[in-house]
Amino acid sequence: MAKDSPVLDVVTESLAELHDRLGALRDGAVATYIPQLALADPDTFGLSLVSMYGHRYRAGDAELPFTIQSVSKPFVYALVLSLLGLDEVTRWVGTEPSGEGFSAISLEPDTGRPDNAMINAGAIATTALVPGPTDAERFERILDCLSRFAGRRLDVDETVHASEAETGDRNRALAYLMSSLGALPGPPSVVDTYFRQCAVRVTTGDLAVMAATLGNGGVNPVTGETVVSETVACQVLAVMASCGMYDASGAWLLRVGLPAKSGVSGGLIAVSPARFGVAVHSPPLDATGTPVRGIEALRELSERFGLHMMRHPTLSAPTITEADHGTRTGLVAAQGALDFTAAERLLHGLSDVVPESGGWVVLDLLDVTSVEPSGASVVASALARLEGEGHRVAVVVDPRAPGGSRLTPWRRFPSREEAVAWCERGRSAGSANDPRTGAG
Repeated sequence: MAKDSPVLDVVTESLAELHDRLGALRDGAVATYIPQLALADPDTFGLSLVSMYGHRYRAGDAELPFTIQSVSKPFVYALVLSLLGLDEVTRWVGTEPSGEGFSAISLEPDTGRPDNAMINAGAIATTALVPGPTDAERFERILDCLSRFAGRRLDVDETVHASEAETGDRNRALAYLMSSLGALPGPPSVVDTYFRQCAVRVTTGDLAVMAATLGNGGVNPVTGETVVSETVACQVLAVMASCGMYDASGAWLLRVGLPAKSGVSGGLIAVSPARFGVAVHSPPLDATGTPVRGIEALRELSERFGLHMMRHPTLSAPTITEADHGTRTGLVAAQGALDFTAAERLLHGLSDVVPESGGWVVLDLLDVTSVEPSGASVVASALARLEGEGHRVAVVVDPRAPGGSRLTPWRRFPSREEAVAWCERGRSAGSANDPRTGAG
């Protein structure tokens, strides 16, 4: 469950300060091509942020409902990637930036395949990929997916849906054009399902939870539910980074540096992977269909908190906490998450303490909080090489640490003392104890 904000809530204070100052901006105009959207109050302005720990922060009109519109696109894309896989989805929808507006006819000349899933043509094809024997069942699967991302059951604004259906001839034309080229994985009537998808009602707070779920590797940080896999979340964020802001995607990535997606109702989400998801709602849009206040708010947040994804990460605690080069036994202790970067550091530490010939090596990972697949692969290869050179290896690991079992081929111990004792017994006996004979 979401946790209450702390007493020293500087995050909410930052959002409130942005809300008060940027609320005075009067640039941009409310979308009018969908009549119901033209009725939006241009002074509406909400901000919300959700951390990876489920902490929720908000300012302004963050609980005011509005329709999700194009901000739905990354999440439906995540749905079809989960159900069909990347290879099948990319048969129908590309992954390249179009360099054009959201409603452009951005189709490959030879295949008719839309450039990416963030433009309307690609989103219509993505919606058509959602399995379902009927349009109603297809939409129910979409609504369930969006609801799981948001952490609560969402509904549809039927008035906005009707308004979109009455004025959606260009989207229908895109559907018929793709269908005529054999590039639409369903009948052109699927465009009405797309209209309903865009008319799903959310709040700024909902969108922040949805964005945070992508940033949290597909796990909703409020409910704890795994909505999509980490692989799918990464794939979606990659397309958002390169294509999510249409013909302004390059400028956005340069200045803000976060995967993002906007919608013509004034919604805007951005993701700081492994940190938080943030959302803004403000109906006045610029020429690309992006909320003007949202652009400024996220640009300032990125600069203020150093969120640009290309920035050099802040220095973390050292991976290696102890290294001991004994005559016959070398020992290295590590801490934190053992990913590729940490594993690379660890290998240098191991190289410095390994005895010259036929010695023993104790790798103490008791303070390692998790063993990532990339880190396990690097460490496992190094340990296998050590064994091939005649060394004996003992690994100390907390069995409760996520991924600790990824180092199972080596003899594991619950404490350093037991591992060192095993080495001493082996040296005393002069034996070639088999390090693969089960846990100690």
